[in-house]
Order: sequence, then structure tokens, then C-alpha cells
Amino acid sequence: MAAFVSTPIAASPASAPKPLSLGVIFLTLYIDLIGFSIFFPVGPAMLEWYVKKEAAGGLFATLVNRLHSLAHAAHASDLATGALFAGALGSVYSLMQFLFSPVWGARSDRVGRRPVLLLTIAGNAFSYLLLFFSGSFLLFFAGRILGGIMGGNLAVAIAAVSDVTTRENRAKGMGLVGVAFGLGFLTGPAIGGLTASINLLDRWPGLAAYGVHPFSVPAAIAFGLCLVNLLWIQTRFRETLPAESRGSNLTLRERNPLHSFFHLPDPAIRRANLVGFVVTFGFSFFESIISFFTADALHYTPRDLTLIFINIGLVSIVTQGVLARRYVPKLGEKFSAVAGMALIGVAFAGIGYAIGVAKSAPLLYLMLTLSTIGSGFANVAMSSLISLYAPPEEQGKVLGIYRSLGFLARALSPAVAGWLFFNSGGTVTFVVGSVILLGSALLGSGLPRPHK
Repeated sequence: MAAFVSTPIAASPASAPKPLSLGVIFLTLYIDLIGFSIFFPVGPAMLEWYVKKEAAGGLFATLVNRLHSLAHAAHASDLATGALFAGALGSVYSLMQFLFSPVWGARSDRVGRRPVLLLTIAGNAFSYLLLFFSGSFLLFFAGRILGGIMGGNLAVAIAAVSDVTTRENRAKGMGLVGVAFGLGFLTGPAIGGLTASINLLDRWPGLAAYGVHPFSVPAAIAFGLCLVNLLWIQTRFRETLPAESRGSNLTLRERNPLHSFFHLPDPAIRRANLVGFVVTFGFSFFESIISFFTADALHYTPRDLTLIFINIGLVSIVTQGVLARRYVPKLGEKFSAVAGMALIGVAFAGIGYAIGVAKSAPLLYLMLTLSTIGSGFANVAMSSLISLYAPPEEQGKVLGIYRSLGFLARALSPAVAGWLFFNSGGTVTFVVGSVILLGSALLGSGLPRPHK
């Protein structure tokens, strides 16, 4: 992989297959994100179904009762209870990604990207199979834990992008990653929303004995997509990390993400990871409360929320696939990252005002568009900076630490956002998120310019 630093992609015959590899990585990420986001529109309905089914006792009833007690003590609505519960599930999923992202990244540095992707995508398929038969909440919970463990493979796919791009073209490669994310978040919720009304139990009620539930169809589609992804990698993915560029094995302690972060020798990489953590923590306020805030203040339905995600997906595709890929190399990764984070911060304050004060859908969509543009530039630029700071033989490890800290931020953020939503409402929550994001921009202004 060291050859990619000094030699353009077209400079040697060995570079010929790389465009195909990048396309395979794109489809891998795209299918993976469809499976992940397909449950977004059915989350509130699933929660309601489990409440009715398991209210009598057990783990789920205990969790719900505790959340109801907390909401009652805080004089909050049932929407706040739902936000806390959804945040708790998201925290568990992200916590698993936090713990395992550097493990998969470091292992891929040692054995190659392809075998790790095959293993983790097969594990993801099994997690969706568990969700298909998760008539009990305990099995559903187990499926989400397994999905989070295997979902740490995103760092491996992104490291593969760094394998097949030159340092000069790194931002363009990361922009392609952003397009895959945008398309996935556009397609997944659309599929989930369209299939949520298909209940297999209406036609075959006997399937309930095997754990099939009213929301098994989206799980089945996600399972099928994972199988397609697995077959695609098996037949089309050529290993992107040559044997001579692979690093040595790591101890269990070295695989600990926080240990790895604090022992990174390069201060630029440490600062960039800290910036990434802060911006992800602030941005996750949106993911944690937007559905409950809009339902409470604007009386939005799941269909309205699906339209929000479609808007975000479309703007994200254009931003990361066209604008960021074209202008981040021209403007510079550092400037693009700082400007993107500042734009998100300003837009977040606007979102809080649009929903909670003005109650204006047009203003909301304008602010959502601005925040998505800022997020697109910040994501592409920060991923490029991390990759450019890292030595060639440690791309998987360093990107794994970066992604894992992002997952930790997503694990911690829902608790803070939920508490703020309980006590101060959605507008204040978004203003606090705005301050955090502007702080990340200020912190990012101290990053050095990368050498290319």
C-alpha cells in the first residue's frame, strides 16, 4: 500500500483493478446501510407492539416501567419515554460498534480486508435472521447486540477505500463513501416504510409460534440484502491490502479503542479523533430526538418523518457525491471540515427555532438542507484528514479508532439529548447541540494541514 502514497493509480499495471474494487466497496457499504436504516420508520410501531405484548413482566416490561417512572418524575410525555427507550437501544448498538470497530480494523490490517468483510457481513445476516424471529424482546435485543458487533466492519470497508485511492484523491474516495451512506439512508427507510404494513401473520397466523411478528418483513429484506452483499464480496471483491503492507498482530489491550486512542503517537491524529468525537456527539442530538420533537411540536406522522430522511438522503448524495468530492481537494481538508462543522452548528439552532418556535415546515427543510450540506463536507474532510495523517500500514487501525470513537459518541449522546428533551424541550436541546458543534469547529481549527 505504500506505493499508493508516491505513485498515481494509473502509473503501474498492478493498479488496473482498483476502480472495480472501489465500485465493489461502494455497493458493499450501500447494501449494509440499507439493512441498517430499514427499521427507522417502524421503530415507534415496534415499540408499541412490544409494550402490548410483553407488558406483563420480563426484561422489556422492567425497562419500560423504569422509563415511564422517569418520565413521570420529569413531568414529560409518553413521547419522551419513547425517545429514551429508542435512545437506549441505539446506545447499546453503538456501544458494540465502539468496542469492535478497532478490533475488525486492526484484524483487517493483519489478514486483509476481504476475509474480515466476509465474516462480519455473514454475522450481520444472522443478526437480521434473529430479528425476523424476534417475537420476544429478549431475542430482538440479542439481534441488535450482534448487529452492533458486526456493524463495526464499516471501518474495514472505509480502510479499503484508502487502499485503492492515492493521497491526492483520498477526499474523492471518501466522497464515494458518503454517497453510499446517503443512498443507503434514502433507500432503507423507503423500503421499511413501504413494507411495514405487510404482516405475515395476517395470512399465516401459525408463524407466531416460531417468533414471527408484524415487522418481520423488513427484517427478511435486510437479511436478503446481506446475503446478496456476501455473495457480491465473495465473487467480485479483490483484496485491496497486499501482504507486504500488512501490519503485525495486536494484543487485546492494544485493541481497546480508548487505550489505542491515548497511545496514538501522532498528536494530529489524536486531535482529529477528538474533533470527530465532539462533532458526532453533537450531531447525534438530531438522530436522538428529531422524530419525537417533530411529532410533539408539528404533529408529524411516520410518513412525514420518512420525507425528512428522504430529503436528507438526497441532499447528502449530491453533497458528498458531487460537491464535496469536487471542492474538498480544492478548498483543503482542514478548511472544509471546519466550515462544515460551523454550518451544522448554525443550522441546528435554526432547526430548533423552526420546529419549536416558528413551527414552520419550509424553514425546517431549509435548515435540514444546510445541516446536511455541512455534514457532507465535514464527514468527507474529516475521514480524509484521518486517513492522510495515518501511516499506510495502519489505515485500518487508525480509521477503526476514529469510527469507534464516533460510535462511543452515539452511545453517550442519546442520554444527554434525552435528558435535555425531558427537562428543557427540543428547542433548547438543538441549541445546546449547536454550541457543541461550533465548539468542534473551533477545536478543528487547530488541526495541521496534511502532507500529500
